[in-house]
Amino acid sequence: MSRNDEIAARLEEFADLLAAQGVEYKPRAYRRAAENVREHTDDVARLARAGEDALDDIEGVGDAIASKIVEYVETSEIEELEELRAELPVDMSELTRVEGVGPKTVGSLYEALGIETLDDLEAAAEAGEIQEVSGFGAKTEQNILENIEFAREATERELLGEARPRGEGVVDYLDGRPGVERIDLAGSLRRWKETIGDVDVLVGSEEPGAVVDAFTDWPEADAVIEAGDQKASVRSGEVRVDLRVVDTSEFGSALQYFTGSKDHNVTLRNVAIERDLKMNEYGVFDISEVDDPDADQRAGDRVAGETEEGMYEALDLPWMAPEIRENRGEIEAARAGELPDLLAQSDVRGDLHVHSDWSDGGHTIREMVEGAAAFGHDYVAITDHATGPGMVGGVGVSDADLREQIEAVHAVADDAEIEVLTGVEGNIGTDGSISVADDLLADLDVVVASPHAGLDGDGTDRLVAAVEHPGVDIIGHPTGRYINQRSGLDVDVERLATAAADHDTALEVNANPARLDLGGGPVKTAVDAGATIAINTDAHSPQRYGLLRYGVHTARRGWAEETDVLNTRGVEDLREFLE
Repeated sequence: MSRNDEIAARLEEFADLLAAQGVEYKPRAYRRAAENVREHTDDVARLARAGEDALDDIEGVGDAIASKIVEYVETSEIEELEELRAELPVDMSELTRVEGVGPKTVGSLYEALGIETLDDLEAAAEAGEIQEVSGFGAKTEQNILENIEFAREATERELLGEARPRGEGVVDYLDGRPGVERIDLAGSLRRWKETIGDVDVLVGSEEPGAVVDAFTDWPEADAVIEAGDQKASVRSGEVRVDLRVVDTSEFGSALQYFTGSKDHNVTLRNVAIERDLKMNEYGVFDISEVDDPDADQRAGDRVAGETEEGMYEALDLPWMAPEIRENRGEIEAARAGELPDLLAQSDVRGDLHVHSDWSDGGHTIREMVEGAAAFGHDYVAITDHATGPGMVGGVGVSDADLREQIEAVHAVADDAEIEVLTGVEGNIGTDGSISVADDLLADLDVVVASPHAGLDGDGTDRLVAAVEHPGVDIIGHPTGRYINQRSGLDVDVERLATAAADHDTALEVNANPARLDLGGGPVKTAVDAGATIAINTDAHSPQRYGLLRYGVHTARRGWAEETDVLNTRGVEDLREFLE
């Protein structure tokens, strides 16, 4: 965890504890400050060491919050935060993973029942005690009980967006160190899965001891779990990072093996057996002349192993991108010469779902446009939240204000370096209706329609109705899920995708790592049905444009090619689709 993340986490904890005590306004201020601290391009701890005035440029960080940041950097704690923790000794992050349980609920249940942990919550729900608390009922209690197991599982997996930078950080740290000849990430992190159990790092070296020593000295390691001759594990934040050092000549085979997935590797091993070959983490071996090939992992004549590409070539197969190694037909496609030409991040030319300070964003329209230009985009659509269910804190833009915003966007567009489109993110009601007037939708360049409330049960009919609405261009984060927090709607993706293809409505891959919605499997279903995909960041600040890569790799997991994605098109072709 970077120092900016660390400081932001303390501010977010402040917000949660204040909200749990029923404090008004302050929690939102702390959350906004936390977001800006996390995304600040400079080291906030370094600034804090220069004094409170050095934090003036961080939006949302006033004198009170600045003083707490300085206090934390200087003493590693904040006295007022410690007092709040003592007043409310709960595991806030664990409890709020349960869908429907927010900080205020945590505060109420602690006050009434003394609930501090997930185990306490489960016991109280099973005993029927929660429904007896004022403001709760039997249905709320049942919903909590049903979502506890999901919350338990969520605590075991880290978001891709948190684990990937950590993995890249340790790779950057080790690369070029004495003894490190080859290095890469492995496991589900290399396949860009949406959640990660452990960060796996693979190194090829003839000096494993030196590599292990360097790894255990990694500054981001909070604790060394174990360290051996060729393996070591550390804990960084909440994540376990595992290092494995192999002989450089076997790096390719080890990388293929430890990248997985297990099902992909099992199918590959069967392909090898068909050819009198043995495939494992040490290489591909010709075992046609070996009496007992299982007696030794390296038995036979090695025909591949130094490079990952060579492992596939030995089986007469082309190399396959890690994202598609899930045994979902990639090996059959490779045999037939029909592997997809996967989308690259450089193919994406714009973002069609971003927010400004007109709703819940932290920056002006101009700042969001300039940020998109600096990121390298050719165009951007300003799509602030409309009013409607699920808009926390009443931050949605009314129809009247949205008409004013159209003019404001046009004013920025007049002298912008890139194309700027007007837009909105309307809410999809439980009946499929859109929370913006039809005549206003028709005046906007881009209409993203997303579900924000009523996110349980089957949402297919609701989403299909939105797809069929003539004013809707994109269905945003279709299931409404928050990974590790709520599972979202159940959706018949094939039916939704077929309707989307028929009505020229794009389905979004929301690149926010907390969403990645649609996910990889549903993207493949959508692409196979002929639907168009839009990859958007849902950015609420210019720094969030960098989340694009998570959306791109999620789309790649769904076999998406450049031609499948709406915002790989030039401006003229984009406008033709939107019209």
